[in-house]
Amino acid sequence: MLVTAYFVFVVLLTSCLGLELSRCRAKPPGRACSNHSSVRFQLDFYQVYFLALTADWLQAPYLYKLYHHYHFLESQTAILYDCGLASTVLYGLVASSLVDWLGRKKSCVLFSLTYSLCCLTKLSRDYFVLLVGRALGGLSTTLLFSAFEAWYIHEHLERHDCPAEWIPATFARAAFWNHVLAIVAGVAAEAPPSLLALAGALALHTWGENYDQQCAFSRTCAGGLCCRLSDRHVLLLGTTQALFESVIFIFVFLWTPVLDPHGAPLGMIFSSFMAVSLLSSSLYRIATSKRYHLQPMHLLSLAVLIVVFSFFMLTFSTSPGQESPVESFIDFLLTELACGLYFPSMSFLRRKVIPETEQAGVLNWFRVPLHLLACLGLLVLHDSDRKTGTQNMFSICSAVMVMALLAVVGLFTVVRHDAELQVSSPNGEPYAPEL
Repeated sequence: MLVTAYFVFVVLLTSCLGLELSRCRAKPPGRACSNHSSVRFQLDFYQVYFLALTADWLQAPYLYKLYHHYHFLESQTAILYDCGLASTVLYGLVASSLVDWLGRKKSCVLFSLTYSLCCLTKLSRDYFVLLVGRALGGLSTTLLFSAFEAWYIHEHLERHDCPAEWIPATFARAAFWNHVLAIVAGVAAEAPPSLLALAGALALHTWGENYDQQCAFSRTCAGGLCCRLSDRHVLLLGTTQALFESVIFIFVFLWTPVLDPHGAPLGMIFSSFMAVSLLSSSLYRIATSKRYHLQPMHLLSLAVLIVVFSFFMLTFSTSPGQESPVESFIDFLLTELACGLYFPSMSFLRRKVIPETEQAGVLNWFRVPLHLLACLGLLVLHDSDRKTGTQNMFSICSAVMVMALLAVVGLFTVVRHDAELQVSSPNGEPYAPEL
């Protein structure tokens, strides 16, 4: 397993570099941005955001291993994971209102503080302290994926008066480097609190504060529910997202206990996952380019189909007494390959289908029940006294993904002739000046 993991990582990393080099050569040279103030503010954003992301990724490969080292039962570990997910869902309900009330810069600094505390709680073997740490981690994750983006968009549009069309390109660039940071984090882990402290200090020193008008939480949820019930596009897309991402959460919990007993190097395995995700993100950009002109709807369908297949195969490779770690590793790589296609496709379609003012409310209505079902699934099925618990979970996930596939097929039949949901740019990417 050790040799396989290293070999796969080298092959994937080489493929990523080759694809990126070929894409850069084929890409027409962009105009340099003459607005030095805008370039400077983007760099200020990236240095803080990337430090925060790196700190988040550093602990990802070893979280389950740490709980196992503390001799917790798998059912107890599942509760810890569930606590983190439940807190993320609950904080997500009020995240936008909290960030607007507190201020985006202060919210980013608060992320650094809460996530540092979350990391420090992992030094304790006390179960209650670890539960508190997972709750803090849920709050931190919510702030990481809401406050930073909100701060940048406000600065981009209001303070620096840059075109709105540049925003997707900025976050596409951030997503690429996010994968690179995740790969590095899997290979060499350091102490996340120091990076978080640096990120918070840089935000305090280099960022300006900005606020937004608060929207009542009840109004946000009510608007999201009305949008969900009145628009078939929203209903099908939201159902697909909820089903897919709930299954991915279970995958995040399961890959370590499936591979670790067979001597798998967890850091290298995680880096391989991130490398294949980066590879598929590059494939997404190539597929939606002028040469191939595939649409995000096609790639979303392909991503769901790949996950259906990979989880179906995992029901065989995790059969008690007949485990095949190499086959499971390949299936997990296929799942990450699908994620690299899914997230940019879903992001594009979500921006087109769901009105921007209703996105927070709509996503809340879809995420809460499905994520709670994922929590219950982990608690009920992943019991250390049931040898077939993991296999049963993969079987149920396969069935859930079949439901997601049906939702995608339904969405495809509705939107296949809708020009608004197709990539129309020459190269599949929004234009933005080169930094």
